[in-house]
Amino acid sequence: MTRVTLDTVRALDAADPLAGFRDRFVLPEGLIYLDGNSLGALPKAVPERVSAMLHEEWGQHLIGGWLKDGWMEKPLVLGDRLAKLVGAAPGEVAVVDTTSINVFKLLSAARAMRPDRKVILSNTENFPTDLYMAQGLIRQLGTDHELRLVPETAIEDAIDETVAVVMLTETNFKTGAVFDMGAITRAAHAAGALTLWDLAHSAGAFPVDLNGAAADFAVGCSYKYLNAGPGGPAWMFVATRHQEAAHQPLTGWLGHDRPFDFDLEYRPADGIRRHVCSSPGVLGLVAFEAALDVMLEADMTALRAKSVALCDLFIDLVEQECGDAGFRLISPREAGLAAPWIRGSQVSFAHPDGYGIVQALIARGVVGDFRDPDVMRFGFAPLYQRYADVWHAVAHLRAVLDGGEHLAEVYRERASVT
Repeated sequence: MTRVTLDTVRALDAADPLAGFRDRFVLPEGLIYLDGNSLGALPKAVPERVSAMLHEEWGQHLIGGWLKDGWMEKPLVLGDRLAKLVGAAPGEVAVVDTTSINVFKLLSAARAMRPDRKVILSNTENFPTDLYMAQGLIRQLGTDHELRLVPETAIEDAIDETVAVVMLTETNFKTGAVFDMGAITRAAHAAGALTLWDLAHSAGAFPVDLNGAAADFAVGCSYKYLNAGPGGPAWMFVATRHQEAAHQPLTGWLGHDRPFDFDLEYRPADGIRRHVCSSPGVLGLVAFEAALDVMLEADMTALRAKSVALCDLFIDLVEQECGDAGFRLISPREAGLAAPWIRGSQVSFAHPDGYGIVQALIARGVVGDFRDPDVMRFGFAPLYQRYADVWHAVAHLRAVLDGGEHLAEVYRERASVT
């Protein structure tokens, strides 16, 4: 491997076609933020947009804002805009609820579309909330239903005629490894099963093509690579071909065909609207609206290329500068510049002292995060990160190790949020 120098890094920054986007985010002076895979940075346009909603819309229009300012339609309007980033068509995406709630809704709908099949298939490495929601659904369905878990490498072989739904998170939250959505969806369809994809660590991190993969259902959040803020609204995708047959279980009033008729009997609306449950949280939606404006301006091909380059640089520098420290790369070394992607936009190393190392880095102003049992995660958001950030982050990592800072007593007990 050719040795990486500071001049190499500076040249990459000088040639970066996305460099101008950094000025559109709030980034504390001196902080190196490598945790966009957990919470994206604040776009500078968000506070102004939220303030306008508070003072001009809510403050002046009061209840009139539902019509005058389009609050009632925002879940669908934003869904159509987000569809451009995830390879969906207009009318296939709604921005509603939380990821967990959307998993429950779509898992229930998909399972009901295959009434003679009793198995929800997923992987042991899946994000736990998805598995918890499946477990909750199964407790309601009865003991003849099963959540079947297999290693992620065994998913395709495990799809058989008993499986109703294959539920997977496209990008592994610990390792950043990416499933081949198209291949697995084809295998599911060949066996008569449906697919539900969680794109929480995919949307905004690299180009997604739901319809190109013939996906059936998908969910995702907005607060990671889409930068909508903590607890920002989630979203859901229902392929047009399933919208008539897919009936979600949380039949709230805004999923009704005519909600302001106040009928006593529920009649589902047509299309994606039936998957809206209750009144939208407008503050979160307008924050997402402003964040989405920024994302939609970026060229996703250039974003993916920079993501791969940032991650590759980080891997090379950690191995070059800290190769004697016992780090084990658990992310795929290769990323892929053409679909199907292999690695998302994060790099994870395992180390026995991983928690202390991450906390010592945070104390130095280099923010990553930790996942049990020993995983250090570093997320790369190309719109606001520089190649120089990677260089300086690894320099701090070397200093932490040299000074034994990660062994401090204060890091022996883990915080409630890691």
